[in-house]
Amino acid sequence: MSIRLIALTDPDVRPSSRRVAWLAAEDDGSPVGSAFLRLDSRLNYSHLGEFELTVHPAERRRGVGSQLLDAVVAGARDNEVETLLTDVNVDSVGDRFLENHGFEIGLTLIFTRLDLSNAVPDVPAVPGYRLISWEGVVPDELVRSFTDARTGMDDAPTGTISVGADVWDVERTRHAAQVIAQRGDHLSVVAALDETGQIVGFTEVVVPGDGKGDGQHYGTAVLPAHRGRGLALWMKAAQIHGTRHRFPDLDGLLTDTVDTNTPMRRTNHHLGYRPGYEVNRRKLDL
Repeated sequence: MSIRLIALTDPDVRPSSRRVAWLAAEDDGSPVGSAFLRLDSRLNYSHLGEFELTVHPAERRRGVGSQLLDAVVAGARDNEVETLLTDVNVDSVGDRFLENHGFEIGLTLIFTRLDLSNAVPDVPAVPGYRLISWEGVVPDELVRSFTDARTGMDDAPTGTISVGADVWDVERTRHAAQVIAQRGDHLSVVAALDETGQIVGFTEVVVPGDGKGDGQHYGTAVLPAHRGRGLALWMKAAQIHGTRHRFPDLDGLLTDTVDTNTPMRRTNHHLGYRPGYEVNRRKLDL
């Protein structure tokens, strides 16, 4: 049988992005693969397109993946995307497939896990600062300071992928937390305040709604003027202790770090995070 591609209307529309999709099917309609291309409307990200491509293992080596990839590339060009991105496990079938189709490695992510049954070292307080925490949406009196503190992630390593500053405003800060609550998960934030009461660093963890399995770190940042003092280590240690107390049935915490981000990798290792697997973020400049 021959393979045909069917363009789909994808209902997954978000405030700053939308998706286009394709289904690969036999002549009788039996699905054999799919592809999804996410288009970002944010000014600093509109040149990037992120995609997912899946082919049923029994249908591989028939050119299905190549057909779907051709559709993704054409769809990206139609929408003025300049660079295509996707994540694949290092040395996997997908990694080799993309390499053969001209995709380069933009960056490599190291995924690590903390076993919450193990002891976590106590970390001393950093003089001149204090920690606060909250659950869910940030309190109104802190929302502006918390939003401003997100600029601490603007210089995070991006490898060879050209990305501008990720602009946050108060509305987006609140909306991000609301989305997590709407799907039934728990967001916990620990933040560091300087002597003026401004947030100068933060770390976030999201725990599944039932409080079981593994939680996921969403972001950790310290403003440049306050780095090198141990704030990230202090905040993350406090968050781990708080998470373990609030969710006693939680097994572990997951995080991913760009392989060139040596300070954060050192912090995570000190706290007990251990490597699990690595992911290549592959890119194709159109």
